[in-house]
Amino acid sequence: MNRTAAGWINGFVGVAIFSGSLPATRVAVMQFDPVFLTMARAAIAGALALCLLLAFGEKRPARRDIASLVVVALGVVVGFPLLTALALRQVTAAHSIVFVGLLPLATAIFAVIRGGERPKPAFWFFSVLGSALVAGFALSQGLSASAIGDALMLAAIVACGLGYAEGARLSRTLGGWQVISWALVLSLPIMVVVALLYMPPSFSGIASSAWLGLAYVSLFSMLIGFVFWYRGLAQGGIAAVGQLQLLQPFMGLALAAALLHEPVTSAMLGVTVAVILCVAGARRFAN
Repeated sequence: MNRTAAGWINGFVGVAIFSGSLPATRVAVMQFDPVFLTMARAAIAGALALCLLLAFGEKRPARRDIASLVVVALGVVVGFPLLTALALRQVTAAHSIVFVGLLPLATAIFAVIRGGERPKPAFWFFSVLGSALVAGFALSQGLSASAIGDALMLAAIVACGLGYAEGARLSRTLGGWQVISWALVLSLPIMVVVALLYMPPSFSGIASSAWLGLAYVSLFSMLIGFVFWYRGLAQGGIAAVGQLQLLQPFMGLALAAALLHEPVTSAMLGVTVAVILCVAGARRFAN
């Protein structure tokens, strides 16, 4: 199997895992404080990552890589999880998943800025059009869902796109699972302290569904998914493989409907399809 094909396969597995992140976060944040949820999931994943690094005897990253690892940590360890957890107290998982349609655009844009990739001019036409569709969707709802929730989701997408591109760039030298592992370990001391500060006084009333949601986002969303995702981006190209995120809204909407029994309106589906078509056009001119 050549490197590019392996990149697409690894990327697809990563997207499939990530598609459950928002529904799982929605379940967990209904009973856990958003800050505690963010810090706890990172602390749990960080402890597991530390064990992996020690078990495989991985060398510490070079000093020149520390700044990039901090960017990864701020983007995908803290930024995206915290912003989405806060947003999901305002909007449904199904509503938030529409915004995930912008992730391929954000990732490709940061691939230009941080990864040195150079899409063709037509790429930017589709990028702007896709962004306008998402903004138009929010306005068409009269912002009744929550202006704050929509703003938080947009900020989360920007943070995630930066973390994806920076991590993929670093994966070329450090390796996919090593990048997310070191980013988690770098964040671990702060995550543990803040998680303890925001820890609920009692866990007795927490439903099993919330615990399952926390377990999923800690093990799969924060660690296992990134092992496949960063490897795929590094192997197949950030802008190109990043377009596999086109599948994530469909997977996420299906999970939100099946597991959370949330309504999926025709407008949500229409915007998701339209955004996917725009990003597909952008993908064609990504190189």
